[in-house]
Amino acid sequence: MRNLLIFISKYNAFFLFIIFEVISLILLLNYNSFQKASYITSSNDVTGAINTKVSEVTAYLSLGRVNDSLARENALLRNQLKTSFYIDTLAKRTVTDTIYKQQYTYIPAKVISNSTNKHNNYITINRGSKDGIAKDMGVICSSGVVGLVVKTTEHFSNIQSVLNGNARVSAMLADTKEIGTFTWTSSLDPHQGLLMDVSNNVKPKLGERVVTSGQSLYPTGIPIGKISDLHAKEGGLFLNMYLELAVDYSKLEYVYVVVNKLAKEQAEVEAMPKKEKDE
Repeated sequence: MRNLLIFISKYNAFFLFIIFEVISLILLLNYNSFQKASYITSSNDVTGAINTKVSEVTAYLSLGRVNDSLARENALLRNQLKTSFYIDTLAKRTVTDTIYKQQYTYIPAKVISNSTNKHNNYITINRGSKDGIAKDMGVICSSGVVGLVVKTTEHFSNIQSVLNGNARVSAMLADTKEIGTFTWTSSLDPHQGLLMDVSNNVKPKLGERVVTSGQSLYPTGIPIGKISDLHAKEGGLFLNMYLELAVDYSKLEYVYVVVNKLAKEQAEVEAMPKKEKDE
């Protein structure tokens, strides 16, 4: 307290000046309408500018929460897409049931680790077995196909990226529905892939879209890329062509793990002929 009194005593002239200045401004603004209007306008501009900056900082700090919310919302919307259902034609015989049955659901996840500059690239996400994710589930993002789940722990999953020399995806030309196989060229170019084994009876065009065929872990019509070069090495009775990939894998933030409710049943049916052959 003593030090405070000494400080005030030492700078009393300065404090008196400030007090008189404040009193003068109050009198000026209260008894002069023009100055008062100018002050209000200026203060509103300053306050507005400050509030704008505060709002921008607050919005930036909350981006993570907003993105998580949007990812969950997008997953719910994807669950309602027509491609997430299959048609049960037998249900047409009943009045009470719909012919559309849910086949695919989606689990949103955030990418926490990702590589694009290796011959075999992998992605790690912050969702695992606790969230319903299992090995061999497909993974997509808002732009297209991402990869395949190869390993899970309780809280994390490891994804074999499409940018992997071992990656294979059943694909088709969007216009003609001709089936082929997509693979990465392993040229260390994260923007280019290869569509192989397309029948040479078709005449694909530059810029034609290539999407998933539905004969794999992914719903039909998920973007893979578009044809960028028709002069890849021919495979005899089949055509090979280069694709410009639809996804920029270096900028992945959020992905959706595809839960195919019929995957187990389909795998069991497909394994039957092999089992009979072995017997």
